[in-house]
Amino acid sequence: MPRGLLAALLALPLLHAAAEARAAGCEPLGGEAVQGGLLWGRVPPGSTVMLDGEALPVLPDGWYLAGFGRDAAATAQLVVEGPEPCAATLAVATREYRIQRVDGVPQRTVTPPPEQLERIRRERALVVAAKGRRIEQPDWLRQVAGAFAWPASGPISGVYGSQRVYNGTPGTPHYGVDVAAPAGTPVHAPADGLVTLAEPDLFYSGGTIILDHGYGLSSSFLHLSEVGVAVGDEIRRGEVIGAVGASGRATGPHLDWRMSFRGRRIDPQRLVPPMP
Repeated sequence: MPRGLLAALLALPLLHAAAEARAAGCEPLGGEAVQGGLLWGRVPPGSTVMLDGEALPVLPDGWYLAGFGRDAAATAQLVVEGPEPCAATLAVATREYRIQRVDGVPQRTVTPPPEQLERIRRERALVVAAKGRRIEQPDWLRQVAGAFAWPASGPISGVYGSQRVYNGTPGTPHYGVDVAAPAGTPVHAPADGLVTLAEPDLFYSGGTIILDHGYGLSSSFLHLSEVGVAVGDEIRRGEVIGAVGASGRATGPHLDWRMSFRGRRIDPQRLVPPMP
């Protein structure tokens, strides 16, 4: 056997081991690669982390967060550039979603009258701006790894990803988890954050609060009967921020809790322990 070929064959196990080591460096430390899920990992400080070509937020100590939307593809490419470069293909678990019929909703909120369209556009712009902030608070974002807390307790009456049909008209997918509770039940902050929106009466969502957890991760609380915070308030986990209601497009009192990460809708139920 030629010496060069023998050397190449002997080197194959070493090359394979090196490739495995590079891939292992891209392995997330926690969370879930699933539609509606978040995962996190850690890389050497100063690294750049890309998911499907999009740069992810990397904290000063190298901690990073990635998110997957409701209809994320079955695979995603994770690339790390820096002191320990690596690349890996992540398998993203797909989910089946429930179709749910909701009757009795005021028809004006299913098919808004023309005079309300400008109001709806204006309110949508407020929500987009509130979610578009990039607050850099590493301690807030690290709470994801320690699990968020439920903002209210009660039966789960609606789940993430389900397709709702309002009065026979298909609507957009439901991007939150609904917790049924009596009107006036206190709503608590599931984690630390900054209030970026506090509105008592939006057309669709009624009393609404958006709490920014940092680096593009936010929670929204809809249909509130009371809004007990103001824009700019720094909130700690467990603080009361409002009260359960049935404002906006709702048929009964409940909390609709939603989460978003840099434009991707995240399933809050995957970040909390089982309902107590």
